[in-house]
Amino acid sequence: MINDKIIVALDTQSPAELDNLIFELKDTASYVKIGMELYYTFGNPIIKRMKDSGFKVFLDLKMHDIPTTVYKAAKTLAKNGVDMLNVHAAGGIEMMKAALEGVNEINDESILIAVTQLTSTDQNILNNELYIPGNINNVILAYAQTTYQAGLAGVVCSAHEVKMLKENIGIDFKCITPGIRPQGLDANDQKRIMTPKEAISMGTDYMVIGRAITQAASPKEAYLQILKEIS
Repeated sequence: MINDKIIVALDTQSPAELDNLIFELKDTASYVKIGMELYYTFGNPIIKRMKDSGFKVFLDLKMHDIPTTVYKAAKTLAKNGVDMLNVHAAGGIEMMKAALEGVNEINDESILIAVTQLTSTDQNILNNELYIPGNINNVILAYAQTTYQAGLAGVVCSAHEVKMLKENIGIDFKCITPGIRPQGLDANDQKRIMTPKEAISMGTDYMVIGRAITQAASPKEAYLQILKEIS
């Protein structure tokens, strides 16, 4: 379903703003992202509220710890009926396998994915701040390959890497792409960005879009405009 390709990032600490976003989007959007800001503000009940409002939920908490801890955390989060959740691929294959085991023990229909590199990371940050050598595309591909080896469904990456990952890993390997900005909007703190239409042409499976929708005068109209663009 084309609506599923747009995941709306509900990043807010305001109950009133959240109420308005749910009102605007509940009969229009099908998928929302609960990230750290929303989850840490409203707690675990926010997942049930989103599910009760009819949304599919991508729980974006980027688990990254020792395998046993991640296994237990993933198992706990899967009990909430989330449709998608994630880990950091930097945690390694054993950790990712542990997370997948935890999820599958509860709900094997939940999609588990991994973050390769944040879309705020560029070549300079990768090499000189994270001290990871090599070309950023090669590093992202390597992380995606270990994700595939661990049995996960796909990765969070920028739309710029989708074609490379599909060609090297497989067309069914899911690519979830933040850093999507409709034409004319500021990049903000994202570095590797792309428009919705461009991202779809690259083969992205899901686009995560936040401020372009949630901070629009009419979130519903902004959503429908993007939907029209990619349709």
